[in-house]
Amino acid sequence: MKVIENINELTKPLKNSVITVGNFDGVHKGHQALFRQVIKKANKINGISIVITFDPHPLRALGKSGPPLITRRDQKIELIELAEVDYILCLTFTKEFAATPPKTFIHDFLIARLGMKAIIVGPDYLFGKNREGNISLLKKEGEKAGFSVIIPDWVNDSATGTERISSTKIRNLVMDGRVSDVPKYLGRYYQIRGKVIKGRNRGGSQLGFPTANIKLHDELCPKFGVYAVKVECTKGVFQGVANIGYSPTFDDHIFTIEVHILDDFASDIYDTRIRVNIIERLRDEKKFSNIKELSDQISKDIKKAKDILSNDYS
Repeated sequence: MKVIENINELTKPLKNSVITVGNFDGVHKGHQALFRQVIKKANKINGISIVITFDPHPLRALGKSGPPLITRRDQKIELIELAEVDYILCLTFTKEFAATPPKTFIHDFLIARLGMKAIIVGPDYLFGKNREGNISLLKKEGEKAGFSVIIPDWVNDSATGTERISSTKIRNLVMDGRVSDVPKYLGRYYQIRGKVIKGRNRGGSQLGFPTANIKLHDELCPKFGVYAVKVECTKGVFQGVANIGYSPTFDDHIFTIEVHILDDFASDIYDTRIRVNIIERLRDEKKFSNIKELSDQISKDIKKAKDILSNDYS
């Protein structure tokens, strides 16, 4: 598998490729199914499998406000790599690229540079200048140039069988705090990443529960509240409880993500990057009348989180 960030890294044209193109935010179950079909088709024609994605999000490159991303560039590439395609092209999306006429994109890029023999995309795929390219154009040009166009059905939620899996659906679940529903669509728990920074020295000294304070790397923030989490750090994987929001009891109006790691965790992880898998929402943030009342509630949160996490088999 090879990651290409600049098309000029390809010193010679590729041959016999099966391609899918998209933003693939979240790399959810629908995207994963698409990648599997690309690999299956490539194997069938003894070709190579290619996933093309973009950074930044096309809307932002065009000066528009796009949605908060479920996965930033680094995580998106990591997740696509798990599909084991032959090539990932993560190309810089610019206004100049957006102005490419659809037929030019097909013939000069997909065919001439990448050797496309088949393209597999969703039913709503649009591309090229002013998004003028569509499935109908792809099929018409495919008949002329000798490449096939495959349009799989949408992948639906396995529980209902009717609700389409989409990045928008997942984004809304996270923002609503319904994180325990996310794996049905994402195929994993929603994860935030960040660097552990110095906090305000109140977790251990005032509350008796030391916390790792995180400078958030991700854009999509779960609804404010308290969550049962699993923490991945340089020391391993640990259970934890996270508070996301403004800690109203302290009334300092500063946004924080504070994670209390369980399992008698005592390692120094300052200045390291950690990953926090958000398993289940425990409660809203609440302003308590005093520190002891808050500390007592945190003890209850920890007990509830342990019960939830002990039954989690992810």
